[in-house]
Amino acid sequence: MELGLRGARALVTGGSRGIGLAAARTLAEEGCDLLLAARDPAALDAAAASIRSRWNVAVATHAADLSTNDAVRGLAGAAGAPDILVNNAGAIPPGNLLAVDDETWRRAWDLKVHGFIRLTRALYPGMALRRSGVVVNVIGAAGERFPPDYVTGATGNAALMAFTRALGRAAPKDGLRVVGINPGPVATERHEMLSRARAAETLGDAERWRELSASMPFGRPATPEEIGAAVAFLASPRSGYTSGTILTIDGGAG
Repeated sequence: MELGLRGARALVTGGSRGIGLAAARTLAEEGCDLLLAARDPAALDAAAASIRSRWNVAVATHAADLSTNDAVRGLAGAAGAPDILVNNAGAIPPGNLLAVDDETWRRAWDLKVHGFIRLTRALYPGMALRRSGVVVNVIGAAGERFPPDYVTGATGNAALMAFTRALGRAAPKDGLRVVGINPGPVATERHEMLSRARAAETLGDAERWRELSASMPFGRPATPEEIGAAVAFLASPRSGYTSGTILTIDGGAG
């Protein structure tokens, strides 16, 4: 399907791997020029090179730790007023209330929760001035399931869901849209790391981590490409009447 994105400019945070890279590749396939942001310059360069070699689009990179105000301001200055903002950076650690200390909780939220909000706030005025643009927040299904052993992530994701819905209600008057995606388990490096830890704890062998997927819908986690395709669709004119909506992609696990 032609999504009508050719020539658009997209900023993707956490764009060097996983869901962010998959979203960037789909957007590039649809003809978008890209600005990829992440912490690791080498990983960014590799991601950008892989995209340039396959699709005839411009790909710039910006290495930054988006947990700080200065870094967000620097990225916003480099981005200008993109047509699409994909907020995706951030990985909140697991743990229950007593296992996650204040500093860990604060660092995790500074990157993902406050990072999403700060960057959106920095770019929103320019997009509103042009009366055109879409913000896609890649959040996480823990924000609607509330697992107690992922309390920091569940609470942060629920906050970002509320942020997405509230801003998504206001955005149409500025000519903008704000939407969210709540992925369930996705086959990324982080998923493998967490699955290995869980397999070691529950099965006594980290190498048996793939067995944990047997009970999932379709017997597997989602692929990053499946989430990336949804990002591109929601960002496109094909989804032009969608705002304040959060799409859960969990295979029907509920």
